[in-house]
Amino acid sequence: MTSPQRGYRRDSPTAYLIMAVGILAYFVAVAQRTSFGVASLEAADRFQATASQLSLFTMLQVFVYAGLQIPVGVLVDRFGSKAMVATGAVLMAVGQVVLALAESLGWGVVGRVLVGAGDAATFICVLRVIPAWFSLSRAAFMTMVVGTAGNLGQLLSVVPFSALLGWAGWTPALLSMAALSVVTAALVTAFLRDSPKGNGGANRSLAIARTRAAVVKSLREPATALAFWVHFSVQFIGTVFALMWGYPYLQNAQGMSAGQAGFVMTFFVLTNLLVGLSIGGWVARRPHRRVRLSFMVMGAGFSAWGVLILWPGTAPFVVVLVAVVAIAMSLPASMVAFNIIQSFTPRRRIGTATGITNVGGFVASLVAIYLIGLTLDLQMQWGWVTDAYAPEAFRVAMAMQLVVATVGVVGMSISVRRVRARYGPRSV
Repeated sequence: MTSPQRGYRRDSPTAYLIMAVGILAYFVAVAQRTSFGVASLEAADRFQATASQLSLFTMLQVFVYAGLQIPVGVLVDRFGSKAMVATGAVLMAVGQVVLALAESLGWGVVGRVLVGAGDAATFICVLRVIPAWFSLSRAAFMTMVVGTAGNLGQLLSVVPFSALLGWAGWTPALLSMAALSVVTAALVTAFLRDSPKGNGGANRSLAIARTRAAVVKSLREPATALAFWVHFSVQFIGTVFALMWGYPYLQNAQGMSAGQAGFVMTFFVLTNLLVGLSIGGWVARRPHRRVRLSFMVMGAGFSAWGVLILWPGTAPFVVVLVAVVAIAMSLPASMVAFNIIQSFTPRRRIGTATGITNVGGFVASLVAIYLIGLTLDLQMQWGWVTDAYAPEAFRVAMAMQLVVATVGVVGMSISVRRVRARYGPRSV
């Protein structure tokens, strides 16, 4: 590989090679993140878990992920992306090994917590590399590429992992995922570079007082608040579906076989790819319409849920497929939040601000995942349904996402006015 220190220019072939390694790391992290959703019904049998207990796996994983975003943002500003992404891959490998060998609910949860911790050290650290290697005109597009190509990692869990799970069983399937993260850690260590100056992206002299000041400045910046609420509002609907409740919903509420559910989830992932690449170019040309785009995608996703919830009986396959495509648009569209950060944040604080932003979508996802699981169990406890996973139970449970969306819309509406007041009406 050509040394990045010699003959460097922005948007160079070396820059794209560096980003390819970063994208691979995020691709694998997404596969690790979504693998439990594919195996959720097997996990329920293995650990004899109720719907609420099953939610606990993903809730704690997301809680750890969200809780570590600001610390990881501070650490990546201090130590650089290479060290953080490699560490994250190792943690995910250890987590999958623990889960593969776990025979109790407690150890299973420990495994997913470790996966969440490793996942937390991947995405925002990969994004931090972009401003060093790409011009501002290309940064918006490359941000979308990272998110979109990375989200294709779900295909790894939907197709080969799901097949291996059915053929070889729980332990071999999860150990194979652990091995994948070990390979990723090796590649990141060998090839990823923080900046053209090698480790120039790190700032190990960053004192605690200055670190605290950077966090405070980021929290007080209205653009950071807007990015947080955009991510909170847009991302969670797709994350909840991909990470936890998509497969159970399709199989139990819509009566699909495992193969049919896998086919629908494949369309979910392909939508991420097509929409993400389209949005990247659109945002680069129309940055003043980023918030409008966010509201449009939210509207499409919840209109789709409205159709599925209100449809009498089981919806036709084509209707479900179209609805899932609309829901899937939320994941690539949520990357707009990070483009907002890149537009208004100095690079010395970009890791911290990105971490704060990334908290938004996963806090919303955490709350929504819990509300859905709790609602499923409560309906059975109250005698409304005889099966917690009955189609009627899912109608009420999935509607609980509207509570989270309402909070997000209020937050977005307030923060966008503050950003436009400071930076101008065409800033976002």
